[in-house]
Amino acid sequence: MGIKTYDKIIKITVPTPFPIGDVNTYLVKGDRLTLIDAGINTPEARVAFQLGLAEAGYKVSDIEQVILTHHHPDHIGLLDDFDVDIYGHTYCGNWISYNESFLNWRREFFIDLFHVFGVPKEMIQLANNLDNTLKFGCEKSVLTGELKEGDELPALPGWRVLETPGHAQSHLVFYREKDGFLLAGDHVLKTVSSNPLLEPPSARGAERSKPLLQYNNSLRKVKNMDIQQALTGHGNDIKSIHSLIERRFVRQYERAMLILSMLKEKPMTIFEVCIKLFPEVYKKETGLTLSETAGQFDYLLERGDIQVESIKNGAIYYRG
Repeated sequence: MGIKTYDKIIKITVPTPFPIGDVNTYLVKGDRLTLIDAGINTPEARVAFQLGLAEAGYKVSDIEQVILTHHHPDHIGLLDDFDVDIYGHTYCGNWISYNESFLNWRREFFIDLFHVFGVPKEMIQLANNLDNTLKFGCEKSVLTGELKEGDELPALPGWRVLETPGHAQSHLVFYREKDGFLLAGDHVLKTVSSNPLLEPPSARGAERSKPLLQYNNSLRKVKNMDIQQALTGHGNDIKSIHSLIERRFVRQYERAMLILSMLKEKPMTIFEVCIKLFPEVYKKETGLTLSETAGQFDYLLERGDIQVESIKNGAIYYRG
């Protein structure tokens, strides 16, 4: 907990009940006092955030706008505490307003996807686990404006938007060229890999995204930039981001090759491989583990290392 100060940036860290641990929010001084990300909706986080603000010499009413790196609950949770302009990717809109229609469609999307992945009928209720974290978000906030690639952040001259889908379909990072600072959100974290998460498309019937492939492209985009320091959504800052990204690529390749070895032994569904990879946590962390597994299948399919063996009762079996 507490704060850390940079050039016109103050990091305020608050606790979460998630395995990832604490989440970082950032005050940025510009033409408006701006909050980057809004923490998580718990009493503990709210108290820690207010204490951090006070230590920095501010109170909640001093914040003039909020800008989001992405829509996940631990980054939007306290939004309803503010009556200010909110900016983010267009995909954030349905989440910060708790759009019931969209969230119902989300459940349908995952139930259909679970069938394709080979989740047994008696276990389809695992889809309900995906709703467990929504209570930590907000319910009645609205985007004032939408951000896209190349935009300058409102009231923050010199900060540029880059779209980095993968961990979230809404994910953005913000780059200050003059000193190579990157507000990285959860795009790259220092000690753990960011999980590229399966999420429903905005429109019903649209093709599902392939978040790991998106994530790899987003990593390459950042890797080619002159970044001196990345301020992340969780954990400590990163000063050697390029070598870290290289290590992430190596680790991901190793995971994919492990799955390929399984599929060379016998045809399997995504769910069967998921159970082998995550036997202890797949029931509790359904979204995370299936996203990780499906992402590696997308990667192997793109490389031509695996192919569809058969479809049985709607479930797809793959072989190496």
